Amino acid sequence: MIEGQEGVSWPQWQAIAAACEEHGVPSLFRSDHYLPLEGHHEREVLDAWATIAALAAITRTVRLGTLVSPATFRPASVLAKMAVTADHVSRGRIDVGLGAGWHAGEHDAYRFAFEATKERVDAFAVQLAWLRELFDHDGAPFAQPKPVQERLPIIVGGAGKPRSAALAARYADEYNTPFPDLETLGDLRAGVEAAWRDAGRDDLRFSVMTGAVLGRDGEEVARRARAIAERRGEPGWAPGPSWITGTVDEAATRLRELAALGVDRVMLQLLLHDDLDQIALIGGDLAEAVR
Repeated sequence: MIEGQEGVSWPQWQAIAAACEEHGVPSLFRSDHYLPLEGHHEREVLDAWATIAALAAITRTVRLGTLVSPATFRPASVLAKMAVTADHVSRGRIDVGLGAGWHAGEHDAYRFAFEATKERVDAFAVQLAWLRELFDHDGAPFAQPKPVQERLPIIVGGAGKPRSAALAARYADEYNTPFPDLETLGDLRAGVEAAWRDAGRDDLRFSVMTGAVLGRDGEEVARRARAIAERRGEPGWAPGPSWITGTVDEAATRLRELAALGVDRVMLQLLLHDDLDQIALIGGDLAEAVR
């Protein structure tokens, strides 16, 4: 998972995707924002879906998607056309992550409407229903292309609130929650599972997105943490408790804890976009440690 609005250039995206494929990392997700989130507005932002379509053309194995696209500035009909196009370019390697939108600053800057939470979630519900219909061709009255995949996966991002869980159970294929507290994660997962059960489904896929600072030893971990602090412009910054931080053995222990709490997969958010060795570590040593 690449926090991709923070000044990642096209050559960097190419190198990141190539490293994922070389080292067997199965999926590459990117965030979908129009502005940097850390206040460094001098860092340019490439469009998420244009990036994904371009990467789809130059990769062969890695799955690609957003985590997540805001419904506030990705109308369902437009998003469906982009996602299905990328699915054709990639020959069936696209996941569509979608959320209600939350960052007021980018909406103001780019003149997107930003309503109160209830109104945004109402609009999100409409978006999900129409997106699912467009993907599945359930009565679309025009020649919308079908995805290459029999069912193009939708991931709903949220904090486990009942309404987002219910919407995901009705329209999506996976529920993802960011930076969870381990003490409450089991209850959060149980609530999402209950929503799936209420919808008559037993195919829940529950995932987590969280930050990662990994290394082969403590010195390498500390060096990467200092590099993130420098990039953020926050001397003394340290990863929070929800981050997966440490050596391969320490990270593997945390991943096993997450699995025991019902997590099916983890998207590791990487902020050091030139550090391809960390991708190699994830696809190699870490994957082997938890295999």
